[in-house]
Amino acid sequence: MMKADPAYISQSLVPDYIRNLKVYQAGKPIEELAREKGLTRISKLASNENPLGPSPFAIREMTQGLWNLHRYPDMHAYDLKKALSDLYNLKTENIILGNGSEGIMAYIARAFLHPGMEVLTSENTFIGFYIIGRSVGAQIKTVPLTHDYRYDVKAMAKNITERTKIIYIANPNNPTGTYITKNEFDELMSYVPGHVLVILDEAYFEFAKDCADYPDTMDYRYDNVITLRTFSKAYGLAGIRVGYGFGHEDLISNLTKVKLPFEPNLIGQLGARGALEDQPHLTRTIENNKIQYNRVFNFLKENGLNPVPSVTNFITFPTGSGKRSDELFELLLNKGVIIRPLKANEMPEFVRVSLGTPKEIDHFIEAMTEILPQFKLSEGSL
Repeated sequence: MMKADPAYISQSLVPDYIRNLKVYQAGKPIEELAREKGLTRISKLASNENPLGPSPFAIREMTQGLWNLHRYPDMHAYDLKKALSDLYNLKTENIILGNGSEGIMAYIARAFLHPGMEVLTSENTFIGFYIIGRSVGAQIKTVPLTHDYRYDVKAMAKNITERTKIIYIANPNNPTGTYITKNEFDELMSYVPGHVLVILDEAYFEFAKDCADYPDTMDYRYDNVITLRTFSKAYGLAGIRVGYGFGHEDLISNLTKVKLPFEPNLIGQLGARGALEDQPHLTRTIENNKIQYNRVFNFLKENGLNPVPSVTNFITFPTGSGKRSDELFELLLNKGVIIRPLKANEMPEFVRVSLGTPKEIDHFIEAMTEILPQFKLSEGSL
């Protein structure tokens, strides 16, 4: 068999829009930092995970399910869909499940996008959707955030064209932690034509739902809106990758056609269903988040770091430059604290810190207190 030039194969077989994609970069794993630095005290505050871990109810269900790993899961995930339909007062036909909310985003791209179509969204939002949209050859069109780091719905409305197929809104937004209000959502929808699908990515819904002006999409019934939520954040199940979506049953039925069978897997379905049964665990998660938010936000304010007000389980704050973001990241790594620089989100002069347990936030504040004097002097005040 003749050996071909690998570069030639790549150019011949791989479309440009795939070749030019950038790989998603996750937060630095604890194990990796432990190997690199030889540290034993490590606080991972980079990936917006639930620091309290999963519900014991979820662990119970998943543990019992291990005896059935030789069986395929219920392809239709009846029990989990039924639990969600009871919680949100929806028909099961209005619900789709996937491997995390990103899995459902991939179904949407597969079903509704093709090369040349346009996706309208904001700058400085969840980069995972940029990758998914570009992976099918769609064009990503963005508008800047407002001066207070929020989606600019007026600018988005002005940029809707005949080529626009999908509008993507992360609400609350990652990585800024801000949100659009009910009035802003209503205003935007008044400009959205029927041929445009609106994706509302509500990964941080549980942290924001008590805000009086937050537009909970369960209060709306737009036929061209699909809402995405996840068990990865407030429910503490990031490791099993379960997401869910709500939408018109015609949208959902067509997404089901391109969905891979048996997603989510058996353990994912069981864990998610167990998590829904444990409201006290979710309440403890929200309460811990409020307490640690106030601690971190106030600490950053008191030290002149100007954090962006957030309704999520993370806080973003400026460093002054990309160089200083990298410097702060490395200084904290040396102290065993992992945060997230935001270069990939095209916000190199910002970093993001997740809200952890009381001990983890103690660690962050202690490390920052030690670092800040030399950090501020390195290139002047922040």
